[in-house]
Amino acid sequence: MSLPTVTLAASRRAFLMATLALASSASLAQADAQAPIKLIVPFTPGTGIDLIARQVGPHLAQRLGRAVIVDNKAGASGNLGTQEVVRAPADGSTLLVTVNTLVMNRALYPKLAFDPLKDLEPVALTSWGELVLVASSKSGIRSAQELIERARATPRALNYGSPGAGTPHHLAMELVKQQTKTEMTHVPYRGTGPAVTDLLGGTIDVMFLPIHVALQHVKAGTLKALAISSDKSNPLLPDVPPLRDLKMGNLDVEMWYGILAPKGTPKAFTDRLNAELKGILALPEVKAAFETQGMVPAHSSPEEFRALMTKDATRWAELIKAQNITAE
Repeated sequence: MSLPTVTLAASRRAFLMATLALASSASLAQADAQAPIKLIVPFTPGTGIDLIARQVGPHLAQRLGRAVIVDNKAGASGNLGTQEVVRAPADGSTLLVTVNTLVMNRALYPKLAFDPLKDLEPVALTSWGELVLVASSKSGIRSAQELIERARATPRALNYGSPGAGTPHHLAMELVKQQTKTEMTHVPYRGTGPAVTDLLGGTIDVMFLPIHVALQHVKAGTLKALAISSDKSNPLLPDVPPLRDLKMGNLDVEMWYGILAPKGTPKAFTDRLNAELKGILALPEVKAAFETQGMVPAHSSPEEFRALMTKDATRWAELIKAQNITAE
């Protein structure tokens, strides 16, 4: 018994439509694989985070066979660019290059539209960075111990600056205040530049700065380096002691930097990216570029990076609550 002509025609149409759908899907997948990768930097050009993206980007492009574009999306303490990545398609075409401000903001901005621990996929740690505690030469402060003694003798008389409320520079000093039981007055600025200008002029007494920002002024004698924000000295400032020498608890405030993807990004892609980053971070030219910014290349698995983020989020949330810190 032969099938009705209409059924055969319908079957042929269905077969043709399925074939076209498969071809379209394959074509789309191929297009996605060749689409540029956007590295979102949620801060302005010239920062350490920006340097990471611009050092890693060309090497990633070569290894993945795809164009890589660095896109600075500054604003709202990094939240603006981060939100763009959170909302991006989870197809590997958009990645976030950031610093531990990411998890600090989780406690500083309780009304955020996203949760960095839940809405992003950690890819890999890229580096560690340090801050240096410096004093204006006009303050007369010559050591971290002297700073603490003066702060205890005259509570709130000393001023310290930061590039803004809730920045690592701000929270590092709040940690010092908490651990040493001292009081100093916070003067927030809109960025590092204006803060450094006032620090050099003596309007403010002390602040934490990235090593590469402080170095030229320390060498010129206009700023006095008091301590490094880690448990060991830095090769760029070998004579500056670590904060732990104060023996007043855990004062390690090293900053981590890393790369993340939107939640749901295929594990096969993030694993490939993680492996390529491990090779890139081991390159001598990348290491040298990082070191000029006071950063040390570092690599981790996605799981290790997630654990670090979770631990750090808890630590800074506790400090923010204890010191009653707000982002305003």
